[in-house]
Amino acid sequence: QVQLVESGGGLVQPGGSLRLSCAASGVTFNIYPMGWYRQAPGKQREFVATVTSSSSTNYADSVKGRFTFSRDNAKNTMYLQMNSLKPEDTDVYYCRVWMYWGQGTQVTVSS
Repeated sequence: QVQLVESGGGLVQPGGSLRLSCAASGVTFNIYPMGWYRQAPGKQREFVATVTSSSSTNYADSVKGRFTFSRDNAKNTMYLQMNSLKPEDTDVYYCRVWMYWGQGTQVTVSS
């Protein structure tokens, strides 16, 4: 059974930082595409950062230079370091490995 568990969301002031984590189990972590996505109420889910099976990383233009994807294959865990956060980054963030999704973690950027 595949399980993806996200953590690290919360409330942060504009300009602040958060690091999201996604721990995977039941899936061979480092051979599949994976990434982070986000979704606001009433809007489509959009990609934030994705990594191909050949480890090529892509970032959405809106987060380039501020967000960084990383992973620890030994721990079956991926991360999203988010710096210089803006109110428009407020969303529910989801991790994905191949066709599996996590449950989402809320990120709120507000003063």
